[in-house]
Amino acid sequence: MSETSQELLDIVNAEGRVIGSARRCEAHGNNCLLHRVVHLFVFDDRGRLLLQKRSMNKDVAAGKWDTSVGGHVNCGESVSDALIREMGEELGITVPVAPRFLYTYVHSNDHESELVYSYSLVYTGEIKFAKAEIDEIRYWEMEEIRQLLGSGTYSDNFEHEFNNYLALSEKL
Repeated sequence: MSETSQELLDIVNAEGRVIGSARRCEAHGNNCLLHRVVHLFVFDDRGRLLLQKRSMNKDVAAGKWDTSVGGHVNCGESVSDALIREMGEELGITVPVAPRFLYTYVHSNDHESELVYSYSLVYTGEIKFAKAEIDEIRYWEMEEIRQLLGSGTYSDNFEHEFNNYLALSEKL
């Protein structure tokens, strides 16, 4: 088993309260084990959204375009600490201003169930993505993303996330 499959994750209820723990390999493959993840939408100053193309080595949504940053909250780790860690690990982003909290939702599929904490950030600095986890990054126009929804281009999680973001944007 890989080292990441042995990572310990908090198992939570729908309100985010820790009710147990499980190895990542147990949480992936059992959609009854709700675990926390963080997602970050990174926008440039033109309003384009940065997406990452997941590595073909990933066990979930390999080769699919996905949220700018996404990762698990480790056992005992706070959501905010996980967000800062994942920003640094995946894109090399360190910022003095905290990203803006957007919403929380549950995403569930046949493989897993996640309690997602979503944030956004406008960032114009240098990006150094983790080539072991990400095959490619690029900025997308929002309309371009909309046009490709349902085409198999994106992870199912990103499609759920993007629809949540659009619904929030319409309310603002």
